[in-house]
Amino acid sequence: MILEKAKWVIRTEAEALLAMAERIGGAFEAAVELILACKGRVVVSGMGKSGLVGQKIASTMASTGTPAFFLHPAEGIHGDLGMIMTGDVVIAISNSGETEEVLRILPAIKRIGAHLISMSGNPASALARSSDVFLDVSVREEACPLGLAPTASTTATLAMGDALAVALLVKRGFRAEDFAIFHPGGSLGKKLLLRVEDLMHGGEAIPLVSEHTLMKDALFVITAKGLGVTGVTGEGGALKGVITDGDLRRALEHGYDILGKQASEIMKLNPKHIMRQELAAAALQVMERCSITSLFVFDDEQASVPCGIIHLHDILRAGIA
Repeated sequence: MILEKAKWVIRTEAEALLAMAERIGGAFEAAVELILACKGRVVVSGMGKSGLVGQKIASTMASTGTPAFFLHPAEGIHGDLGMIMTGDVVIAISNSGETEEVLRILPAIKRIGAHLISMSGNPASALARSSDVFLDVSVREEACPLGLAPTASTTATLAMGDALAVALLVKRGFRAEDFAIFHPGGSLGKKLLLRVEDLMHGGEAIPLVSEHTLMKDALFVITAKGLGVTGVTGEGGALKGVITDGDLRRALEHGYDILGKQASEIMKLNPKHIMRQELAAAALQVMERCSITSLFVFDDEQASVPCGIIHLHDILRAGIA
């Protein structure tokens, strides 16, 4: 019984979304164009559950390139309408379209000179009639068996807000790099902001030996630099190969006398590398795919001589993984 009711709720809300998708048309396009032309901010307002949905819509827009904030209508009629400026676009949300607190701020919005987009389930409502653009978020039925608690209607409104935010994102050409600017905190921000050059070891910290270096000396470099690897360079400092502490350990385990050999005799050719401008998250992907723990770093202008090295531990310490 409980599971069947849960499935009915989800199906009811899903059907409401599909029905709304079928009727999206010119009004939606008009709303997008109105917001794109806005020289100010998007102000989202609504009471109760509509207000909670409005807060999420404003937050999503703000994080995807559309300056937006939420204004509580009850606070608005007690002074906070001063937050709205000429040229702003107000998105007012009310399922009935007759919410008193929302209707009471409409005359002031008009006098200030802001445009009004409404989201309502009632096309004949006072809110819809007062709007420059009306977005229909009506549903056939709520997912509440009493038909009282906002369920399918709030889901539909939330989806309409997401559709607006994404449409605006696409029209603005908003990129992952832009998204990262607004999300500097947490692992998401680090994945989108931190680049290889921010974490790499450069200069004297890069473990490098020449191809003629004896392995007993190469072993000292691997140990001293503390990254478990050394690059092997040829003429002009170009990177030719790599030797890892794992290579040395496996050779010694098999009884091979390698300490008197030159680095060129032991190195593996074509070491994996990455450009310094790449995201650190991209370096992690390469390491995971190739089952390695470090990458030499090249500069675009001189792609044969390493300018740094990045280790898996550097990425983990940065909190990207």
